[in-house]
This record gives sequence, structure tokens and C-alpha cells, in this order.
Amino acid sequence: GEDSRSFHVSIQAPLSIASVGDTHSITAVVGGHLILECPEDAVPPSNIEWHWEGSPVQEDAHRQVLAEGRVLQIHALGAADGGEYSCRATNALGNTSLRLRVEVLG
Repeated sequence: GEDSRSFHVSIQAPLSIASVGDTHSITAVVGGHLILECPEDAVPPSNIEWHWEGSPVQEDAHRQVLAEGRVLQIHALGAADGGEYSCRATNALGNTSLRLRVEVLG
């Protein structure tokens, strides 16, 4: 006789984002298009939130959060879009964040 079984194994791992604690600087041009990525691959999957100058990013036609929160896309950049952006990834095992300073040049 023959018997077989299959199992799905999910390994939980802490969150990690490259250069945690560092603020990365990005320079962009007025009228341009900016894509910011929150590079996380946590298990279990995490909840990702984007903030601009300490407040949650409000999505609209100008700013969109894509790819289950991993990407923030900003269209038609203006000088007012400059400042500090951060993404915070949280799951059952903890949280981590990444800060990005964006300078928009006219």
C-alpha cells in the first residue's frame, strides 16, 4: 500500500527594512513623478502605513498607495510635496519603519 500527506509550512520572521534608522534623501523635479517603495517581505505579511511630515498620507488622484501598501506613487510633483515621508510595517511580531527625505527642485 501507499500513503501520502502534504503539509504547508509557514515560517514567521521578524520585519526588516534596509538601513533602518537612516533617513534616505531623494531629489525630484517639479512636475515629475515619484515612486517610493517600502521594501518589506515579512512573514506573516505586515500592514504598511505611509506618513508625510508625521501625518497619514491621504490618497487622492495626486498620491496613491499601491502594491498592498508597499509603494507610494506621487504624480505631478509640486514644491509642497517635499518633506519627510515614512513607511511603517507592522505585523504580529513587531514593527519597523523607513524614513525618506524628499526635496523637490523647481
